[in-house]
Amino acid sequence: MMLQLLSAVGLGIMAYQDMRDREVSWLLFPLLGISLGLTFGLQVGLTVFFYATLLNLALVTVMVALLWAITTFIFKKPFLDVSFGLGDLLLLYVFALGFPTMTFVFLLVGSLLFSLLAFMLMKLVLQSQTVPLAGLMGVFLIAMILLSWMPGTPSLYTY
Repeated sequence: MMLQLLSAVGLGIMAYQDMRDREVSWLLFPLLGISLGLTFGLQVGLTVFFYATLLNLALVTVMVALLWAITTFIFKKPFLDVSFGLGDLLLLYVFALGFPTMTFVFLLVGSLLFSLLAFMLMKLVLQSQTVPLAGLMGVFLIAMILLSWMPGTPSLYTY
């Protein structure tokens, strides 16, 4: 539970930094990777952690490669730091270390949908032009971690 609390605090700091300045301190990524990875690994054991993490990382890599190809060849725009931030990319890889594959996919899709809806509201209210994706995904993950502590809630680490 302490590792999850550390993860939630790190995600909160990331969300604040990303929404305020669209910059995230690089120190947060190893901190989050270690805390999420240790939480997951201690819950399921080394073998399950290893295979699930490899599959999650492969899914992220395929997704990012598709985004890169679409951005570069169809929209004819630079990918990194124009269409997609380095912090967003790093968070996706850190996120892949923290959960079993099915949980990861559900949380990833949920966080992306949440980010889309939240940005649409932000755009109306704040006239924001860029998506603080890492920050919004961080807010979503904090909510999921906190909800997982409620009695009767299924574990995030069931595989």
